[in-house]
Amino acid sequence: MNLQEFGKKITSNLEKVIVGKRPALELIVIGLLSQGHILIEDVPGVGKTVLARSLAKSVDAVFNRIQFTPDMLPSDVTGVSIYNQENRKFEFRPGPILGQIILADEINRATPKTQAALLEAMEEHQVTVDGVTHILPKPFMVLATQNPIEYEGTFPLPEAQLDRFLLHLALGYPSLMSEIQILERQQTRHPLDALESVASNEDVLAAAQAVKQIYVSEPVKRYIVELTQQTRQSGDVHLGASPRGSLALFRTAQARAALQGRDYVLPDDVKALAVPVLGHRIIVGPAARMRELSADQIVREIALSLPVPGGNFEAPQA
Repeated sequence: MNLQEFGKKITSNLEKVIVGKRPALELIVIGLLSQGHILIEDVPGVGKTVLARSLAKSVDAVFNRIQFTPDMLPSDVTGVSIYNQENRKFEFRPGPILGQIILADEINRATPKTQAALLEAMEEHQVTVDGVTHILPKPFMVLATQNPIEYEGTFPLPEAQLDRFLLHLALGYPSLMSEIQILERQQTRHPLDALESVASNEDVLAAAQAVKQIYVSEPVKRYIVELTQQTRQSGDVHLGASPRGSLALFRTAQARAALQGRDYVLPDDVKALAVPVLGHRIIVGPAARMRELSADQIVREIALSLPVPGGNFEAPQA
């Protein structure tokens, strides 16, 4: 399978709906190929929901949307067992989490108890209701959104929840020309209505398996781990990235290399993904907060200051 062509095909299809956001769309495709979940933190109206629907249509996946609210219960996410009086048995009514591309809209509006209902699904790709485990379909991906400026009536995501997101990104406002293009495209109908799938579920799963074969040399592996460990040793950080952060950096670097048309990972792949992969996994220390340093800035400084390994990173010839 040509992973570069596969990635371009999905990215180009998403661009029919999402205008002028190619770097963010490439991160979405990297998340898809890495079989991970993505947290999109941005202001309302920039296309977060449309992006999730477009991705589901592009890969012919079952799309479910969960609108999180403070009064939501865990069973509203996972599903519930209902007693059927006719056959005198409990029947499982699946919740919206039993889909493939899941939009967890305004995830920080739910209470911690309801947020926790996502943990098992995101990590183990299964949900347990009344002692019975239900396996989630493949591919399975959660695209969660939250508003960065509205704090009233919200519950900050706990560290364990944040750590389960592979990538953290923002779409941002479109440029002047991009926004004009949006107006023109939606003059008569929404481009999402005419969007067609360009890949099947089987194609996505095959591509995800192929990504795992991308070669990562020992110096690059060491670079990944050193980068993650630096977040734990920085004086500006209260809590650094976990080993799950190293694994996420490893897998996403493989996916980025594949999208660039290489069968081996470069340190540049790791450096390019350091902020979206590690930024949301660290807790900024009080002194750094006083200096208005963000987690992303700290990770960016670490990536810039850490020596980059040299040498040949290609797989050795058999």
